[in-house]
Amino acid sequence: MALQNRKSKAQIEKEISEVKAIQDQLQEEKRQSEGLPSTKDSAQGAILREAQKIANQIVRERDALSQKTTTGKIYSRLDPGNDVISNRKEVVTAGLWSNNSGELKTMHTASSQTSSNAGKYYWDVYHSGSNKVGSATQFAIAYGHRHGSGSKLNNSDYPTKAVYTQYRNILLNPGDTQFTFDNNANEDHIYAINIQRSRLKEKLDPGNWELVLSGSVKATDGSTNVGAIGNNITKLIDNSGGSNATIQDGKRVYNVVSGTIADGEYTADDDGLKGGYGLVYPDLGIIILNPGRLKTRGVVPAGNVTTEMSKSNFNNHYNRTLFRAISGSSAPSPTFGGTYGFQARNEEEVTSTFYYIRVKNADYNFSNNPTFVTGSLGALKHASMIKDPKSYITTVGMYNNKQELLATAKLSKPLLKSFDREALIKVKLDF
Repeated sequence: MALQNRKSKAQIEKEISEVKAIQDQLQEEKRQSEGLPSTKDSAQGAILREAQKIANQIVRERDALSQKTTTGKIYSRLDPGNDVISNRKEVVTAGLWSNNSGELKTMHTASSQTSSNAGKYYWDVYHSGSNKVGSATQFAIAYGHRHGSGSKLNNSDYPTKAVYTQYRNILLNPGDTQFTFDNNANEDHIYAINIQRSRLKEKLDPGNWELVLSGSVKATDGSTNVGAIGNNITKLIDNSGGSNATIQDGKRVYNVVSGTIADGEYTADDDGLKGGYGLVYPDLGIIILNPGRLKTRGVVPAGNVTTEMSKSNFNNHYNRTLFRAISGSSAPSPTFGGTYGFQARNEEEVTSTFYYIRVKNADYNFSNNPTFVTGSLGALKHASMIKDPKSYITTVGMYNNKQELLATAKLSKPLLKSFDREALIKVKLDF
């Protein structure tokens, strides 16, 4: 009887190892056919190889698209890396008033507004007659008193108290109940000038506004604001040229001082004793003036010179007083050197994206305009364009991936395009 040969343990383990290697090889081939990374790769190596694979595919698709659309193209895909520059910021200033004017010399009010209930609180000021075509509000003026003096009771409310309270809540720090001007002058009453919001853009440009007031009587403070003792012309600017803004409840504020845009602050007008002229909040477009200081410059209610400015339950028409002081500077009497206006500019930060449209010599030399061809076969209408077509670029359209038009950029004049000419068009979009 023959004995059966038995495999050793080592032989069995070798055969099992060979079978496992074949299984692993088959599994690797299957993963490769499915585009999956090898199981032997480390996680980092697999990610790098997959990223390279995707990058190569993008390059191949871009090159294929470029080759496909060399001539007769309608769209050109922008390369974000080479053709687009985004998030460029620039500070832009412009005239604050209508038609981007930097100076307002003619001012009007509307009787329908000033005589209404709203007129007891504020007056709107226009650059032309309120009933004229194109007339628009430039700014509003108001007078406020902490205790309601200077106005008559109106539906259980004193308009001047309501105005003072409103501006106190908007401008002052929590818990502060009184406006304090330069040289520690605490005042119970204020004049307010509110720039119309749409004109303000982002803010009033500090250092680029000048307000001139014409008093109804001679000044009594001995100041030489414009070079003549006793004159009633007061030129006001902010002190941003020589001082940093202070912060009140998160808002920038500068002092209103005597001076001009051209010559800066007139420091001789501040003796350290007289109260400051006011405060300006450029980010809100609000100018607060000190009536007590302006009284010494001749800005007082007409016909009520001897009446105290704080007389209770008496309508002293302070809105009219401030309006006459501002509008009267355009034709003061006496002139003390000329006529004046309200100069101001707005300021805004504009974020821009630039698109560089590169038109190569073989691009956009044909047009789908019906006048470009003739006949049912679409032959070129002009024989001179055979082998040498020409077109004119007038507009650049910006499309999304769905070929939906998002924006257009117009050229200042048509741009000639041919096989002998290339062009680089810079498109700027502001936000």
